Amino acid sequence: MNENGLDERKTKILHAIIKNYLETGEPVGSRTISKYTDLNLSSATIRNEMADLEELGYILQPHTSAGRIPSDKGYRFYVDHLIKEKDKEVSEMKDFVIEHTERMEQVLQQVAKLLAANTNYATMITSPQFHHNKVKFIQLSSVDEEHILAVVVLEGNLVKNKMVTTDEPVDNEQMLKLNMLLNTNLTGLSIDQINLGTIAALKEKAGIHSHIISDVLDAVAEAISEDEDLEIYTSGATNILKYPELSDSQKASELLTAFEEKNQLVSLVTENLADEENTGIQVYIGNETPIQTMKDCSVVTATYELGEGVKGTIGIIGPKRMDYENVMDNLKMLKAQLDGIWNKPKR
Repeated sequence: MNENGLDERKTKILHAIIKNYLETGEPVGSRTISKYTDLNLSSATIRNEMADLEELGYILQPHTSAGRIPSDKGYRFYVDHLIKEKDKEVSEMKDFVIEHTERMEQVLQQVAKLLAANTNYATMITSPQFHHNKVKFIQLSSVDEEHILAVVVLEGNLVKNKMVTTDEPVDNEQMLKLNMLLNTNLTGLSIDQINLGTIAALKEKAGIHSHIISDVLDAVAEAISEDEDLEIYTSGATNILKYPELSDSQKASELLTAFEEKNQLVSLVTENLADEENTGIQVYIGNETPIQTMKDCSVVTATYELGEGVKGTIGIIGPKRMDYENVMDNLKMLKAQLDGIWNKPKR
């Protein structure tokens, strides 16, 4: 029995009624619930439980229907339960990331060193970035009469907080309905899937609070498109000096500067990650590379993935006469190891 006086069976039935109603917009009958849950209960038992839920104020029976719909109290129970679940997920993910952040940095630095040692070329690797993220959950909560905090949880359990200013106070019931509206319509969508039609429909449903929807959607867009801090770890830059065709003082100086300042490497990373289909190995020879100072080099890159749209780039820079087979073997091996590190189940 939980703090709301509902046992596990009633909770499951209430969840089934609410989820079914959110999907269909139609009052939900006992027969639908008997098919919808894994409780294996008869329609008669479900009817009794639904009668209890109605008496407790969690569901209502519209006059013209034998089915039930959620009451505000029912929605509140559902949202509170959902928030609790999401908070737990986010908290676990935060703990996991905090626990592994230092290790991640060490791993990436180690990868760059290992590649440089194994190939005798210059190497780079980026920290993982979130790309084309989808909305997982949105929670609006009132801060004061003029401000609402929008918490946007994206795939990969990336959490963004945005403050939204409102002209008039929004009471608890209106806030609850806005939360339900946003989550029902936006969960699972990426920003490029939230089109004008979606926005217009949401605004219409929001009525007098349509401007809040606009502000929240702006916050969602900003949260999804916001660039994470991009860290680039490099190693073996001086290996380049071992090759006569690259060791002339001006060329060598330009190449070493590119590695020290790293901002030129960003264009290589951006190009590499922009290609959705590119998860294999890419080879840029001479002028093909987006980095002007590397036009006398060959650059070989690979994209590693940590799951849920989280990607990074590994790169090797050397002379055009590099040992391509050895470079590709090294990249494949390290890509496979990185793909697996953070996808292993937590113990």
